[in-house]
Amino acid sequence: MRALLRRLRAPGTTFRSSATRVGRVDLIGGGPGPADLMTLRAHRLLAEADVVVADRLGPADEVRAQLRSGVLVIDVGKRPGHHPVPQAQINALLVDHARAGKRVVRLKGGDPFVLGRGGEEVLACEAAGVPVSVTPGVSSAISVPQAAGIPVTHRGVASALHVVNGQGPFTDSALSSLADASVTTVVLMGVAALPRLVGSALRHGVPADRPVAIVENGHTPQQRTIRSTLGAVLADATEAAVVNPAVIVIGDVARAGLLLPSPSSFAESTA
Repeated sequence: MRALLRRLRAPGTTFRSSATRVGRVDLIGGGPGPADLMTLRAHRLLAEADVVVADRLGPADEVRAQLRSGVLVIDVGKRPGHHPVPQAQINALLVDHARAGKRVVRLKGGDPFVLGRGGEEVLACEAAGVPVSVTPGVSSAISVPQAAGIPVTHRGVASALHVVNGQGPFTDSALSSLADASVTTVVLMGVAALPRLVGSALRHGVPADRPVAIVENGHTPQQRTIRSTLGAVLADATEAAVVNPAVIVIGDVARAGLLLPSPSSFAESTA
């Protein structure tokens, strides 16, 4: 990966004229964590960057070590219950640095447009007259279950996918999807909301034996998977001391043994 970035920054490769520095913002999807899961375009834009505004999740630490000297890195990462840089301030950072003639990269975990507030940042740039573009990334809604051997769709098992923001209300459409055996429901940012989710689903008539998997720290050496059912997942999650970041998968694709051998206990680890 470092060799790739060196080639992108090699002498004779000109990305902009120093005499006419035109600022812009590029939103980049960093994917689930490993830098080699980012697109070539994302790496090229990082090689061009003057300023990188980075989230907590995604490949921020790995990318930081590969940036050219002099690049300003601004950490705006959020943690559960701790949002030190409000979204309006993030928008202002992007606009102000671009107006100063800087090439600004907004490095986000997953994909910018999947529960990443990327749309809000695009609107802020457009309202300010700042050129902006979006480079897609691999969403954790798909890639984290995949890392645990869970396909979000699988012929004969699930033919549709419903992605839910665990921090928001559980709508009628989300509950209907949970009740539909042909739909996989993926909950992002949902660890704290798990009791509310389980209670709502059971009251809506979702079977208590519906398979559930919680994948912690996907695509990292600390990755582990807790396999359970809707009726037992609260007790299993408590026993396993589940923490963020984690992706919750509800549906028959989450059952143990679908693709991987059945584990001997409800907790699996890839470490």
